[in-house]
Amino acid sequence: MSLSGAQVVARALKQQGVTVVFGIVGIPVVEVAEAIQAEGIRFISFRNEQSCSYAASAWGYLNQKPGVCLVVSGPGVVHALAGVVHSQVNTWPLVLIGGSCETTLEGAGAFQECLQIEMCRPYSKYSARPQSVEQIPQVMTAAFRHAMVGRPGAAYIDLPADYIQGSVQAAAVPSAHPAKPVFAQADPADVAAAVELLSAAKSPLIVVGKGAAYARAEEEIRALVDKYQAPFLPTPMAKGVVPDSHPRNASSARSSALKGADVVLLLGARLNWILHFGRRFNADAKIIQVDVHPEEIGTNVPIDVALQGHLPLVVQQLLDGLSGPFVPNPDSNAFVSELAQHAQRNADKQLQKYQNSELPMSYYRAFYEIKQRLPPDVVFVSEGANTMDIARTVFDFHSPRRRLDCATFANMGVGMGFAIAAQLHYPDSRVVAVVGDSAFGFSAMELETAVRSRLPLIVIVINNNGIYYGLESEEYGNLERQGQQLPTTALLPGVRYELIAEAVGGRGELVKTPEKLATAVETALAHRNGLTLINCLIKPGGYQKLDFAWMSK
Repeated sequence: MSLSGAQVVARALKQQGVTVVFGIVGIPVVEVAEAIQAEGIRFISFRNEQSCSYAASAWGYLNQKPGVCLVVSGPGVVHALAGVVHSQVNTWPLVLIGGSCETTLEGAGAFQECLQIEMCRPYSKYSARPQSVEQIPQVMTAAFRHAMVGRPGAAYIDLPADYIQGSVQAAAVPSAHPAKPVFAQADPADVAAAVELLSAAKSPLIVVGKGAAYARAEEEIRALVDKYQAPFLPTPMAKGVVPDSHPRNASSARSSALKGADVVLLLGARLNWILHFGRRFNADAKIIQVDVHPEEIGTNVPIDVALQGHLPLVVQQLLDGLSGPFVPNPDSNAFVSELAQHAQRNADKQLQKYQNSELPMSYYRAFYEIKQRLPPDVVFVSEGANTMDIARTVFDFHSPRRRLDCATFANMGVGMGFAIAAQLHYPDSRVVAVVGDSAFGFSAMELETAVRSRLPLIVIVINNNGIYYGLESEEYGNLERQGQQLPTTALLPGVRYELIAEAVGGRGELVKTPEKLATAVETALAHRNGLTLINCLIKPGGYQKLDFAWMSK
């Protein structure tokens, strides 16, 4: 019995436990996609390689196993490189498979010839081509192992057209061995040093990063917070590892928490731009960092205790070493009391923003109307500049891995790919993507992908006519009539994004008031048989200085 190269690829993917592949077909990978389907693997065909690579990236994060993306040669790999870099920077497992020209035509100016292995190598943990059709399972195993083991990341497999169309005897093809990560505990001596610092702390702070969400460390971290009773601060995609409703959540007093802590415990959180490179910590604070990747420990600031290992195992080690809360009564602790007062003042200010009745709506009023109606188990995709930044302070989460945003690499264009991957991963939950109008423009045609794939997504476009800030219709028109150049951030006012959804077979609604938005969200949640897009017009903002919470001053 003989197998085509395409069949060898599909069988190797099946042996790795792959259930979904994201991609776009064309010469020379059509046969690969068809073989994948023949193996019972679902193939989700996208409209743009960036979007399908982002979907595969999010799938890797949500499943703790590599998402797989299949694209054509040359431009296909170039476009999908966005997802490769995104996965590598975020440390999410991804395997990109790209077709390439025939090996006999390399250097001859072949169709879509490109140095794909070399192009992907700087942005991945592994980038290789099998030396023969028979070697495909071996290379597949290596790619999956590199993507999963240690610090997760991206891998690339190059498939020449003559390999795909070639054939080999089935008996000559080895099996692809399923890759499995290896987990390790931290050095007990280092754990003891960390416990000593935590036990002596007067104002400790636990910082929970998205690495904790990926590592499935929520059970251990919740136990740690409950036992130790220290305030905790989740990074945006770590929200829900410990429920936002927990009384020790310091998110509403972030600046005070960072400045006031005398011991900081970093759990799967990197000291990059999201945490201001560690520069806003108390200068005298002792820092304990837990990370699976030793090279990450100590980046940007000196670390007092380094704990390298698998996060659930290391947190359990800390739990076993700690005797109890950092003070007998945390509520009487000055640090805890100060954070609670700051949080209440900030909450009062937030409430005033929610109650703003001006029209067009503000971000805060629109988000408040949406927030009140979302189910507790909602899967929330957030994308955009102001849209994402403000949403981080508004929406609460009680379970991990229910909030997806642009993450460490801050890519615009991830929204629809992330939403599609999330709906596939959470088939029984409502997936709601709240995206800015500029961000939505990067992947709007993936609405058709979602409709064709029968995914009941809810997409809410927060439409302010611009990138960061837009112009009112009258102001935009005056500039045009005067022949003046438009601001580089301006988009056409009042674009009817909901009509795009209708054009591809979904539902679309245009809303301009809080009341209409509330009704539209409730109707969308009740509609489970297809996609809904709500085009929510808000105050454009005009000419304002750009200022985001994460920016360095």
